[in-house]
Amino acid sequence: MDNATQVELTWIKDKIENRICFGHVVDETVVDGTRRIVSIAPASIFSFLRWAKDPYGASVSRIDILRAVRPGQGYSTIPYVRPGGEILLRLAGQSKVESALKAIEAVRKLGIDPADSEPEYWRMVHNRLTVTPPDRFNTYTLSQHNVWLRRRKISA
Repeated sequence: MDNATQVELTWIKDKIENRICFGHVVDETVVDGTRRIVSIAPASIFSFLRWAKDPYGASVSRIDILRAVRPGQGYSTIPYVRPGGEILLRLAGQSKVESALKAIEAVRKLGIDPADSEPEYWRMVHNRLTVTPPDRFNTYTLSQHNVWLRRRKISA
């Protein structure tokens, strides 16, 4: 797909893990034994998790929830994402990343694919996790999702 967003994924046991937590992958190319490139359709929402551990034992955790861009649309650059994406959530640090993963799991428990959830919800999660303790934000609800589906249908 020519207009797709390309995401480079890497997995090296106990050293590096770059992976998609959710999203609709439309194509995949294996580069070698540790790397592959996946394609995400324009306007699709996906989550990109990056984790790395250095030789001294320190680790870095980051999560981005992005909307793949359409041709001509503005975007922010993100490592390993080409050309980039519209940032809905961007967090660093193990505790914040774990809280974001819990928010993703809470959406899944409702029977909703997080890739199909309301984009504004991920912005709210980002804002709340940036400034408040992880247990102090509202979880996604079925009624909120139904309103989003109606709004999306009207604007289509």
